[in-house]
Amino acid sequence: MTRELRARVGGVAAKLGCLFESDVELVERLNDAQRRLRLANDRLWSDFCPDALGGGRGERETGSALLAVLQQTHWAIHQAFVDYQSACEERRQLAVDVGELSAQLIEALTAAGWQEEAARSADVHELAKAWAR
Repeated sequence: MTRELRARVGGVAAKLGCLFESDVELVERLNDAQRRLRLANDRLWSDFCPDALGGGRGERETGSALLAVLQQTHWAIHQAFVDYQSACEERRQLAVDVGELSAQLIEALTAAGWQEEAARSADVHELAKAWAR
């Protein structure tokens, strides 16, 4: 195998490894946004259910307090949706990059004599370590 091909495989595998790490970070962001959405939704119920309102406050005070909590909850939900949509879009773009690099890696490995199935199931982290030398 040529030095150029070895460097190509190692480079593509290293890039794929980085993309996989980015995907893990995006999944964490998606989970965080989902958690914030769930908490805000739960807050809507707990802050506005009849038992939480009580009977000791005046109507005007209660209305102002409810409006303030509703506004805060609205913006918490809005921001969590924006964050969720942003992370989804980044993950979609990442998937395209992973697909393109995967095709390049399979092509390079088959050019190096690998069977296509073995190239498809190769561990990119191991390839990056072993072939980039």
